[in-house]
Amino acid sequence: MAEPIRIAYLYEDLMNTYGDSGDVKILRYWLGQEGYAVVVDNVSLGTPFNAADYDFVFFGGGQDYEQTVVAKDLPRFKDTLADYIEAGKPMLAICGGYQLLGAYYKTSDGTTIKGLGILPLHTVFKADARMIGDTEFETEYGTVKAFENHSGRTYFDDKNKLHPLGKMIQGYGNNPDDGVEGMRYKNTFGSYAHGPILRNANIAKAIAKLIVKSHLDRVGQPTA
Repeated sequence: MAEPIRIAYLYEDLMNTYGDSGDVKILRYWLGQEGYAVVVDNVSLGTPFNAADYDFVFFGGGQDYEQTVVAKDLPRFKDTLADYIEAGKPMLAICGGYQLLGAYYKTSDGTTIKGLGILPLHTVFKADARMIGDTEFETEYGTVKAFENHSGRTYFDDKNKLHPLGKMIQGYGNNPDDGVEGMRYKNTFGSYAHGPILRNANIAKAIAKLIVKSHLDRVGQPTA
């Protein structure tokens, strides 16, 4: 029997806001259309995790309390995730998951919660200026339409290293100032787009293609 594609869903039980689990379901559908079996593992509090065992990592969004819980457990994954990301393996992080890949996020009361610090970005919460509503942005894969609901404003600390996922057409994106949405570094994507984002078939198919390549590399099969 062929080795299945393996997906790690980080903190599925805690980080699954506004339909984010739909992203994994959609990828499973597209990969199934290509003839691949897919195994999804929930990697949560206390669960062992080696990112190299997986072909794709997904990290969804969560409320402030859940993010605080996850932030305490997450540092044990820093080295394996950093190696995975630097190797160019595919990952998608939404909202809170996106924020936690960065250096920190500062809450509205001034509390600073440390992120993994893998990517040069940070987030500042503005509870009195929530960014909510339909969002639309242009990416290299075409137009993406989704929904955003966040108080966190994310800023890149190294704009030479990180690139926006898209240019805003409607909505706020990363913050009200920069006119861009999300982030791409190698094959790691961050976004504030819920709904889920991968209901946009253009970007879903692009990420599915990256997952297939990642899988074939892992199991030692040549890519076409």
